[in-house]
Amino acid sequence: MMRRLFIVSTTLFWLAIGAFWAAATWLPEALDAQPQGPQSHVYTLAQVAAHATREDCWMAIRGQVYDLSAYLPQHPADPTVIASWCGKDATHAYDTKTRGRPHSPYADQLLAKYRIGVLGK
Repeated sequence: MMRRLFIVSTTLFWLAIGAFWAAATWLPEALDAQPQGPQSHVYTLAQVAAHATREDCWMAIRGQVYDLSAYLPQHPADPTVIASWCGKDATHAYDTKTRGRPHSPYADQLLAKYRIGVLGK
């Protein structure tokens, strides 16, 4: 009886570990694929480029458009770091922090608050 209990509990443990690993592997992809519901506004890169100042700062990141005007003063780094990307596709800058380091999952969650639409062609 004890042997059977040990085998069942060990199997369940490794199944749980596998499930956590699978979720960690696939979850970042699910976060990047934000839904494009019927209410999603589609912006062109030219429209994003019209908002290239600190006071009116839009960016395209991973195919999504964000209005970061209100966030610039709150950013932990110097706002001039971000301001140079206003009105542009800042995917590479966001993914690497321009130094090869990715932003944190918290930053990804915070970014979602500022999403205003999707980047079209």
